[in-house]
Amino acid sequence: MADASAPYRIKGDTGEWEVVIGLEVHAQVTSNAKLFSGAATAFGAEPNSQVSLIDAAMPGMLPVPNRECIRQAVRTGMAIDAQINKWSRFDRKNYFYADLPQGYQISQLYHPLVGEGTVEIEDGDTVKTIGVERIHVEQDAGKLMHDQHPRLSYVDLNRSGVALMEIVSKPDMRSPAEAGAYLTKLRAILRYVGSCDGNMDQGSMRADVNVSVRKPGDEFGTRTETKNVNSVRFVMAAIEYEAKRQVAAIEAGERIVQETRLFNPDSGTTRSMRSKEDAHDYRYFPDPDLLPLELDDAFLDECRASLPELPDAKRKRYEGLGITPYNADVLTAEVETARWFDALLEAGAAPAAASNWVTGELFGALNRIGMDITQSPVTPGQAAELLALVADGTLSGSLAKQVFEVMLETGDAPGKIVEERGLKQTSDIGAIEGVIAEVLAKNPNQLEQYRGGKEALFGFFVGQTMKAMGGKANPGVVNALLKKALG
Repeated sequence: MADASAPYRIKGDTGEWEVVIGLEVHAQVTSNAKLFSGAATAFGAEPNSQVSLIDAAMPGMLPVPNRECIRQAVRTGMAIDAQINKWSRFDRKNYFYADLPQGYQISQLYHPLVGEGTVEIEDGDTVKTIGVERIHVEQDAGKLMHDQHPRLSYVDLNRSGVALMEIVSKPDMRSPAEAGAYLTKLRAILRYVGSCDGNMDQGSMRADVNVSVRKPGDEFGTRTETKNVNSVRFVMAAIEYEAKRQVAAIEAGERIVQETRLFNPDSGTTRSMRSKEDAHDYRYFPDPDLLPLELDDAFLDECRASLPELPDAKRKRYEGLGITPYNADVLTAEVETARWFDALLEAGAAPAAASNWVTGELFGALNRIGMDITQSPVTPGQAAELLALVADGTLSGSLAKQVFEVMLETGDAPGKIVEERGLKQTSDIGAIEGVIAEVLAKNPNQLEQYRGGKEALFGFFVGQTMKAMGGKANPGVVNALLKKALG
């Protein structure tokens, strides 16, 4: 995020311009069935294999709200401290498109399920609050496929009727970095709550990006909306390009028109798609087939009780355990990592040492073998055992690395590996003293230089002793005995 002391500005021929950003995030609700039908929602199914008569808009089919979809949206609202509206209503948004069998989308305009909330983003010690205007629940449309036939377009209705949460921010962001931080934080919250898997590459989370520019302190300018951007990096790139495009257009005497645009990730540019419709163009009216949603206190209490520890609270708890702020940020960025680390702590690992090992040794190894933490060959319990062997002096740091490599290859417990391969660290004073004597005898020149004042050679003697003992000597004991022997 841009430093608060140096706000993000677009430099034009007439001076500096400020960018104003709002995001409308469409998040697919985690559920086994669609919003108003019992059809499945699994990703990657054969086209048109998950379509009910309701999704296909057959005559006489009536929608029935899926309780789980409503529950997940309410839980999301609670996670961002939003107002939960006990009374809400579904509306029909009328438009005609080939992938929308009904000729309208069931959505919420006038009375959404969730009202205003907030999401906090951070830059070092600076915290900025981004307002959320509303979260409403709506059904998704299908998908047109243009590459299946040389002259025809096909329609896949598997997504038709899938439940979406539309999370509408206020125009509170002022840089691409802030928008990226907001989207990243929102995705983390959704994944912790379990209301959306956050898989942007699969389309289960995407953002409509609203951008306008103005001279700092002026009224808001005319905004454009870039539709269906499916990665944090692309959102930031779309903002960067669109803001500069608008500044150049205004300074050239052109008028910015309210319109819908598309982002091309290959070129990093946006292009016009259609003029932006206003709400009245969709002829919204209450859906006559659906009664209003009325939530009771027992339902809301159940939703609130089901919420997990959220990213900010977890990060603060980790810091309270002596974990560095950097490590705490890394460990809480993805919910799977946080769950794995919590299991490691529950297995008895010391927090600070465990956090250093996970963010260093474990992450490095997983990156090298192309796995994520959910695929780790080493379990939290095994990792806790390995760290305990280091803490009690059974293993040195170098021996622990050797044991860890064997664990990755075999999946065996560290205690078993240590016993079978004879990798236990030794603190046998007599054995170490004998090796030290041999090392000093073999290196008379270095010994003379050390005693002549070249103290940096102490590390050389430590290394030679450890090498002679196959890395199995206790480094602390080696250091103490060497200092004694060198006099």
